[in-house]
Amino acid sequence: MSITVEFLKNTNNWFSLKETKFIADKGFDTKDIHNFIRYDLNGHAFIALNKRNTKNHTKLPNGNVLCDAGLAMHKDGKQYFNGYIKQKYCCPFRTKKDDSLCPCKHPKYFNGKKNRSCTKYVTIGTDYRSSINRDSIFFKKIYALRTESERYNSRWKNLNLEKAYVRNINSVSNLNTLGHICLLALAFAAIKDGCIDKIKSLTGYKKLA
Repeated sequence: MSITVEFLKNTNNWFSLKETKFIADKGFDTKDIHNFIRYDLNGHAFIALNKRNTKNHTKLPNGNVLCDAGLAMHKDGKQYFNGYIKQKYCCPFRTKKDDSLCPCKHPKYFNGKKNRSCTKYVTIGTDYRSSINRDSIFFKKIYALRTESERYNSRWKNLNLEKAYVRNINSVSNLNTLGHICLLALAFAAIKDGCIDKIKSLTGYKKLA
């Protein structure tokens, strides 16, 4: 179990994360995290796709893979695994005996076997992680909130509240509340004064005073 899943599970014990919308960058793009959010928390994951170990095959509009010579390859069976399927593609001349048919003279075309030439595989995901449409407007709209929260956290750090000078939890909570009030008051004052471009900059707004 990943550290993130363990952290979410412990947090859910004292603060409900049911039906949460989990937003994160591609560093959190794992099957365990996606499944925990969807099936344990009944939530939705908005995590950028990490294209690790992914081969970008050139394909035709119908999905068929092109070989190194630019020819459309034929489907040649599937292999079923837990959470994904591997679709196999083979050379259109794999059973031919004519050595001149392969335009690029691929080394595997001259392997002396009955089924000659190259093969390629395309992985087709069947789990929740693979079912997410990351090109949809809904996904992009929610995922954009991640950068907004990061900018807010950056402004929060300028208040130097990460190292609290108080000790008990109630005092820390009150200190954090005052910090949020400060940032919200800055935004409200900047909008009221017509300085919308300064709602995110305490230093910039103070210079106008």
